[in-house]
Amino acid sequence: MIDRKAFRQNFEVMQAGLARRNSDLLAEGSAWSKAKDLDIAQRDIKAKSEALQAERNSVSKMIGEKKRAGEDVSDIMKKMSEAAKAVKVLDTQAKEAEEAFVSALMEIPNIPDDSVPDGADETSNIEIRRWGNPRQDEVPPHWDIGESLGILDFDAGVKLAGSRFSVIRGVGARLERGLMQFMLDMHVDQHGYEEVWVPAIANRKTLTGTGQLPKFEDDLYRLEGEDAFLIPTAEVPVTNLYQDDILNPSSLPIKHCAYTPCFRREAGSAGRDTRGMIRQHQFDKVEMVQLVHPDDALTSLDEITNHAAAILEALDLPYRVVNLCAGDIGFSAQKTYDLEVWLPSQSCYREISSCSSFGQFQGRRAGIRFRSESGKPEAVATLNGSGLAIGRTLVAILENGWQADGSVIIPKVLRPYVGNLERIEAS
Repeated sequence: MIDRKAFRQNFEVMQAGLARRNSDLLAEGSAWSKAKDLDIAQRDIKAKSEALQAERNSVSKMIGEKKRAGEDVSDIMKKMSEAAKAVKVLDTQAKEAEEAFVSALMEIPNIPDDSVPDGADETSNIEIRRWGNPRQDEVPPHWDIGESLGILDFDAGVKLAGSRFSVIRGVGARLERGLMQFMLDMHVDQHGYEEVWVPAIANRKTLTGTGQLPKFEDDLYRLEGEDAFLIPTAEVPVTNLYQDDILNPSSLPIKHCAYTPCFRREAGSAGRDTRGMIRQHQFDKVEMVQLVHPDDALTSLDEITNHAAAILEALDLPYRVVNLCAGDIGFSAQKTYDLEVWLPSQSCYREISSCSSFGQFQGRRAGIRFRSESGKPEAVATLNGSGLAIGRTLVAILENGWQADGSVIIPKVLRPYVGNLERIEAS
C-alpha cells in the first residue's frame, strides 16, 4: 500500500510517479481519483467535527455559568443534544470514509523508483548485462526433445487435469527434483538464506498483504466453499510469516528461501505459449524473500538478483538481466530486474526469474514493522526473487544441453543430484 502520509503531503510527486506506469490510473473513477475525493471528504468531516466539538465545549462552559446564575438553560441543552447527535453522525461518516479510503489505497499500485526507466510495455525495458555464449545452431523445441527422450508427457497432463498441465517422467522427474535441491542448497550454503517449508494454500488476508488481492483474484485458484486460494508463488506465505509483527531492527535483514508448487490460472494469456512448459497452470519454483531496512531496499535488490544469476551461471546457462520499465513492472513492485535465459529453439531470451524490490509497500499492507531509531514502528521493506522457476530451468537445460544424437548433457553441478548421470538418452 502506498504511504498515506506521502499521499497527502507529496500528492503531485506521487501522482507523477503513478502516471509513469499508466496515465489511465489517474482517470476519473480510478482508485487514485476515489482516494483523492475521499481524502477531501475526510478533511471536511474532520473540520466539521472539530468545529462542533469546539462549539460544545464553549456552550458547556456557558451552561455552567447560566446555571450558577439561576438562568433557564433548556433551549441551550436542546441545542447541545442536537450537536451531540450531529457529532455521532459525523463519526459514522468519518469511519465509512476511512474504510473507503483504505480500500481505494489498496487498489493503487506502488510508485516506481526514479531509477525505473520510462515506457509503456516490455519494448521499453533496458538490458543491463549479458552472461555466457548463446548457441546459434538449430535446436528442436524442448517439447520435442522431452517427448523423444520419454521424460515429458503432455498428453498425460491433459488427461489428468486439462490444458497447460504436464507429467515429467523418469530421469526428467529426477532432474526436476534435483534442480529444486541444488537451488535450495546454493541459496542456504552460499547466499545465507534460511530455508522454510510453507503451506501451498493462503487465506485472503495473506494474499492481500503481498498485493495479489483484491486486484488479481481472477488469476488465482480459489478453494470452493473457503475464502482461501492456492498460492501463485512462495513469496505470499514466506513474506507473511511476519504479518502483523513488530521486528527487532537487529534482526534485519531476514532472508528466507523456499520451494513450493505454484498455481496460476493464466487468465490473460490465451494463445500464448500453448505448447510446452513455459506457461503452465502448475509449476515448481524456488523463491527468495528478504525483509530489510527501507534504506537498504535497492542495494538488496542488486544482491538478490545476483543470487538468482549465480544459479544460472553454475548451470552454464546464458542469460541477460533487464531493468523493467514503469509500464511493465508488477502491481506491488518499486523496481524489478528480470533474468532471461537463452532458448536456442526460439533464438531469444525468455524470463526465468523476476527479482523485485517493493519498498515498504507490502510491509504496510501486511503490517510488518520494525522499531526505528525513534522507537516508533515503521514498515519494513520487502524483496523477492525467483531462484529459479524450476520448470523453465529444465526447459533451458534440455535446449542448451541438446546434442545432435538426440541426447542432453546434464550440467556438471547437477550430476550429484541425479546419481552422477552425465546425459539423458532415449531409453
